[in-house]
Amino acid sequence: MYRTNSCGELRLAHLNQEVTLAGWVQKTRKFGGMIFVDLRDRYGITQIVFNQEINTQLCDQAIKLGREWVVQVKGKVTERSNKNPNLPTGDIEIIAAELIVLNPSDTPPFTIEEDTDGGDDLRMKYRYLDLRRTAVRSNLELRHQMAFAARSYLNERKFMEVETPVLVGSTPEGARDFIVPSRMNPGQFYALPQSPQLFKQLLMVSGFDRYFQIVKCYRDEDLRADRQPEFTQIDCEMSFVEQEDILNLFEGLTKYLFKTVKGIDIPDFPRLSYADAMKRYGSDKPDTRFGMPFVEIKDLTTGKGFGVFDSAEYAGAICAAGCASYTRKQLDELTDFVKRPQIGAKGLIYVRYDADGSLKSSVDKFYSADDLQKWTDRAKAKPGDLLLVLCGETEKTQKQLSELRLEMGARLGLRNKDQFNCLWITDFPLLEYDDELKRYFAKHHPFTSPKPEDISLLETSPERVRANAYDMVINGVEIGGGSIRIHNSELQKKMFSVLGFSDEQAQAQFGFLMNAFKYGAPPHGGIAFGLDRFVSVFAGLDSIRDCIAFPKNNSGRDVMFDAPSAVSQEQLDELHLKIVRS
Repeated sequence: MYRTNSCGELRLAHLNQEVTLAGWVQKTRKFGGMIFVDLRDRYGITQIVFNQEINTQLCDQAIKLGREWVVQVKGKVTERSNKNPNLPTGDIEIIAAELIVLNPSDTPPFTIEEDTDGGDDLRMKYRYLDLRRTAVRSNLELRHQMAFAARSYLNERKFMEVETPVLVGSTPEGARDFIVPSRMNPGQFYALPQSPQLFKQLLMVSGFDRYFQIVKCYRDEDLRADRQPEFTQIDCEMSFVEQEDILNLFEGLTKYLFKTVKGIDIPDFPRLSYADAMKRYGSDKPDTRFGMPFVEIKDLTTGKGFGVFDSAEYAGAICAAGCASYTRKQLDELTDFVKRPQIGAKGLIYVRYDADGSLKSSVDKFYSADDLQKWTDRAKAKPGDLLLVLCGETEKTQKQLSELRLEMGARLGLRNKDQFNCLWITDFPLLEYDDELKRYFAKHHPFTSPKPEDISLLETSPERVRANAYDMVINGVEIGGGSIRIHNSELQKKMFSVLGFSDEQAQAQFGFLMNAFKYGAPPHGGIAFGLDRFVSVFAGLDSIRDCIAFPKNNSGRDVMFDAPSAVSQEQLDELHLKIVRS
């Protein structure tokens, strides 16, 4: 056999045992007549000792070993005289009796260690080498543990895992589809699914009252740190449930994952309506690890001759505790931050509440100390605090203030990756209006049920209709979202009408779903968790790429396979496609 033990399991209890290990050479060191080799596999590192006095020929072999050579070593477990407390195997070493080179290796393009010298692009090109690093491998182990635990939790609660198709029809709502041409149906195309939404609803009609799937989904959209063109969801659906049933069950799943995988007990999740989240934090995924809620001060700023405030629809402030000592340079940095194109504010106003109780601001010309005192009183500021103020259109300014709040949280060290604050956001708007296209779009998707008490508003005030929808947020990251679905074909037809679909368009795109609802569709709802985001939050990562085995880069490219790439003219001809180059 190639090995009797892994490189991570031997301890003092194995002293004097004859063992066989196999793995990769991490590092080789020579001290006098001794050669030390760190041998690594997926499970850990074990030190191998080659002694010139015992076997000269073996030492001559060992000194030729290079990094990442694959070798097999036989020898005896002995106690290390110079123990390494940083390694689980640090109390022992193997005195080598036999060495077999299974495969030599070229010199790797970067060091395969915790702190590697490889940049992102280089490591993505050689991802199979990057995955040998403990930091990267541990992220994938964490992902496995979370997926396994989720399956266990759902299985115990009678959920059935059902695979749904990967080649589906294209739908006009939501993000852009990835399109797949059909050779056997010239001029026609499949799409890769953005989610299994329609199939899981059809499974509810079929009587599979508890479904789940850990499933790949695809969206052709611009990439960010928390987005990839292909991603994985823990996708779930249930019949004969109300919103409360789903929130309780999947809050339970989240607590179970934290306890099972990280050993952390998470308290019950607070609930926050969408309207309150926007008012207090300017975001429907607020980071509640720290305070700094918004304080509206528009009524305190008007009529003092300052045109910027007078013409603004909204003026809001956040109170940064203990920051009155910020220098002019630091305040200029914050001003530059909010003026970045990604944020788009025109400027930043501040009020210093100095430790001696005096108030100084960037608008002293227009506002007296008494005026500023009213601002700080409303913000519950204390001496030593700093008030930061933005103004403008309500929704836009709230989003800008949200970014400023997150920046201050980061600067003040309040966004601790080892702290986990979970909450539910509920009562989303059902629809949002596009001023350019002059039509409504579904905030979540067109199968989301309106609140029963708001259904009548679909005809008169669609913008006021609240959705039976909910998102789970952890540390400012949207981890999952779902809704109670429409299960009545007439209500679904009305929803399509509000979204601007003609009867013919609705029938052509979703006729199979509305027809299925005519055959006894049960009340149902569900949720989908972004597994990549979930793992990244557990691991304290800034990007989901680091917990995906073979991710795409920021341009959506697989630099290892050089994909996407051109295909031959013969393949295009088979698909009846023609490339038109401008």
